[in-house]
Amino acid sequence: MTDNNRKKEAAIIVSQEKLADAVYSMWLKAEAALFARPGQFLSMYTNDSSKLLPRPISICEIDKEKKSLRVVYRVTGENTGTEQFSHMKEGDRLFILGPLGNGFPCERAKGKRAFLIGGGIGVPPILELARQTQCEKTQIIVGYRDAQTFLREEFEKSGETYVATEDGSEGVEGNVMDVIREKSLEADIIFACGPTPMLRAVKKYAEENKIECYLSLEERMACGIGACLGCVCQSKDKDAHSNVHNKRICKDGPVFLSTEVEI
Repeated sequence: MTDNNRKKEAAIIVSQEKLADAVYSMWLKAEAALFARPGQFLSMYTNDSSKLLPRPISICEIDKEKKSLRVVYRVTGENTGTEQFSHMKEGDRLFILGPLGNGFPCERAKGKRAFLIGGGIGVPPILELARQTQCEKTQIIVGYRDAQTFLREEFEKSGETYVATEDGSEGVEGNVMDVIREKSLEADIIFACGPTPMLRAVKKYAEENKIECYLSLEERMACGIGACLGCVCQSKDKDAHSNVHNKRICKDGPVFLSTEVEI
């Protein structure tokens, strides 16, 4: 994907439904679908002129034939951008910018045993990844707070699916790393998206076991295109843009080889 394929456009809402407490699924008709790949995201603008900055939302599914994208997002509070999105209906329009970011290098998993790991609101982008990654063995490991395991049935159609819940109400009690240990799972490559503590544990596990690992980092963003330097993370090498040991998550990522970044 090049910057020439990234544009701001008016997307039309095809459908919207509630999947769990404060978690919504929205299908959008947009030209961005033609260029999108797993692990990329959209900057979505509200129709409220008092909210100037867009909200970065990961792409959950891609349907190029219908020129449609699916996003699954969590409402983060009252009178927020995500809360406003949740009230929108079929036929409504909103502006989006995208697709943004680099996405997962799916080709790296061909013929390998893979862990596709998602936690919290990092779960949705794993769905399209599971559908497009041509692994020898696809092992999907997803972590939730409780029994509201949104997207679980869809994951089960795409590979061996393992669930962890913090309260033990479904699957293994604990987190995604507890699943790997309890089920004695093994992999040659890892793709992961989720909160920083989870990614930190995945990174440590991958390095201890010498496994190639790609992490999609979560961070608050402003511009979404790398101009404002508001979403940097510490990196092993110097960034050519700023000449410091930083990477811009929105522009250089959000997906990084685990050995590239410090989290």
